[in-house]
Amino acid sequence: MTAYTGQNLLDALDSQGLSDWQGRSDSIGTRLLTGDFATGLYLVNKIGAAAEEAGHHPDITLTFPHVDIQLTSHDTGAVTERDLDLAGKISELAASAGVKAGPDAE
Repeated sequence: MTAYTGQNLLDALDSQGLSDWQGRSDSIGTRLLTGDFATGLYLVNKIGAAAEEAGHHPDITLTFPHVDIQLTSHDTGAVTERDLDLAGKISELAASAGVKAGPDAE
């Protein structure tokens, strides 16, 4: 399994069209601007179901008015295909709910 770090991670995000995700030292993250708590909760539930189906679980912080998500593969200490695949699914879920990504606080 490929572990993505540094420029390889940034290139992988770019090649998979994940412009709403930011590369970090050992993870990727995004902030989804839900606008209200109910929309955030709805999206978190959808993300939770997708994560269960994938058998890969993000760190999620639900607040008013956004949801922060971080993905990493703890067994490798880096980002892997599992993270990129789930990030793509999360981005699709956000788009279908009319939620856009915004500036991410680290």
